[in-house]
Amino acid sequence: MEAELQSKEPNPISSWRVRMAVGILLALAVTVVSVTNKLLTDRFTDTTRDRAELRLALYSGNLLSELRQNAIVPQLLARDPELIGALNSADYTASTRRLISFVEEIGAASLMLLDIDGRTVAATDRNRLGSNHRSEAYFVDAIRASGTVFTVAEREEGGYGFFYSRRVQSGSDVSGVILVEVDLQKFGRAWAGISDAVIVTDSTGTIILTTEPRWRGRTEEEALARQTPQNAIQRAIQATADWTALPPDAYLQGEAVMRLETRIPFRGWRMTSYTTYASVRERVNGVLALEIMGFAILLALTFYALSRRTALRMALFQRESAELRSLNAALQREIAERKRVQETLAVAEQTLEQSSKLAALGEMSAAVSHELNQPLAAMKTYLAGARLLLRRNRHEEALSSFGRIDDLIERMGGITRQLKSYARKGQEAFAPVPMGDALASSLAMMEPQLRQRQVQITRILPDDPVEVMGDRLRIEQVMVNLLRNAIDATKSAAAPKVEIILSAGETATLTVRDNGPGIEDLDALFEPFYTTKQPGDGVGLGLAISSQIVTDLGGRLTARNGQQGGAVFEMQLPILSGEPAKQAAE
Repeated sequence: MEAELQSKEPNPISSWRVRMAVGILLALAVTVVSVTNKLLTDRFTDTTRDRAELRLALYSGNLLSELRQNAIVPQLLARDPELIGALNSADYTASTRRLISFVEEIGAASLMLLDIDGRTVAATDRNRLGSNHRSEAYFVDAIRASGTVFTVAEREEGGYGFFYSRRVQSGSDVSGVILVEVDLQKFGRAWAGISDAVIVTDSTGTIILTTEPRWRGRTEEEALARQTPQNAIQRAIQATADWTALPPDAYLQGEAVMRLETRIPFRGWRMTSYTTYASVRERVNGVLALEIMGFAILLALTFYALSRRTALRMALFQRESAELRSLNAALQREIAERKRVQETLAVAEQTLEQSSKLAALGEMSAAVSHELNQPLAAMKTYLAGARLLLRRNRHEEALSSFGRIDDLIERMGGITRQLKSYARKGQEAFAPVPMGDALASSLAMMEPQLRQRQVQITRILPDDPVEVMGDRLRIEQVMVNLLRNAIDATKSAAAPKVEIILSAGETATLTVRDNGPGIEDLDALFEPFYTTKQPGDGVGLGLAISSQIVTDLGGRLTARNGQQGGAVFEMQLPILSGEPAKQAAE
């Protein structure tokens, strides 16, 4: 019943394993997600950086190609005979149409023809006709220079204009200036739809072309500093997003970006691009989301299985509660019955122990009567002799006979006292017991049987006395049982021998070895009613009672077969040594 109840209780080892499995699953999920995030972030960041570098090279190449394409136009137009003739004759009726025909082929933003005074006399944009550019750098520098001049001019409406200009000569005289405006703004508009932010700076570090109009005319540091202040929520979001990215080069609108720069081989210009990590995070987060979802599903299945298991267990407990209560009541009744049986068994063991002693007394009585008959016969002879000596007045010799009779009476009293003490029950209070003296008393009690059987007894005793704490009568009872069994085992031996060894170590050990046939069944040797003797010689309770006595005294009784034949019994008792032994001796 106890095993059945234990099987229904929750197994702590199983619960511990479940908790450990869940912990390992969570640790594995965190490790996998962290490693995946690191690897994919590095990989996708490198891919994004490579693409940004390729895109930056393409942008700079297109910009340089546009500049070089328009650089040759002023040189060609400055040699056009019709434009030179118009400047010389001051007849510009056909000049504007001619410039318009060129601009479609060239792809420039605009073309303008300025006279020697800087006034616009022909232009692809008719709204500019008549405007004066005498003080503009592109006009002044072109008049002074012999070649084509490139000028970046800041416009009144904002932004910059990019112009190629060259003076028009008629012979050795300067007639005017041809002005070509390069349309670089189209690149800024195109870049804004692809890249996050692109700037072009001149040799002084001033931004002259950018996808962010408010950055024009400023340095890169000033442009990055001119951002809308972030509130606390935005800063928290930024800090949360930054932990998964590589260290950012800069921040745009609170978003981390990588900065790439390249040199444009034109007048010291440089192009810089800012690319966000948004694409990297989107791709990495997509993979991480799948992994986390997978682990979440696995964890949910685990918890579902555990909940189902718990629900089934609870249902089982509820269904079996009535049975458990009945089993509990039955167990209580069984425990009470076992206590009663144990008490009865203890009384029966004491009765059997006493019965065994009385049975041993009965077996020894025949041998003891033989011992008593001899002194009685001798006493009768001594009395007859003493009577005769008294009649003859030989009083001294008669007294000597009486002394011998007294010795015989003392010997008979010793035999009867041993039998009387053996028949009494043992004491409950323990006292120091000299093992040598107890062995001597037991041998004296067995002396008639030893003489009758002519068994050779060999005793090996230590020089120092060996004492144990116990009941001397019960110890002697065990010794007598061991000696009787050894003597009985040597009946078939030609030269019966019994060896008795008393030794002291961690325990007091009494070893009884015989040269009989040995023990056939060692496992059942100490069970009640097991005996190898002939019917009528014993009932098989001696060793069982002896084993119980030794156990009650805190020791143990063992048996084995000797290497050279015969049986070996060992009685081990806790030795009384040190200060307790001295106090007991005092």
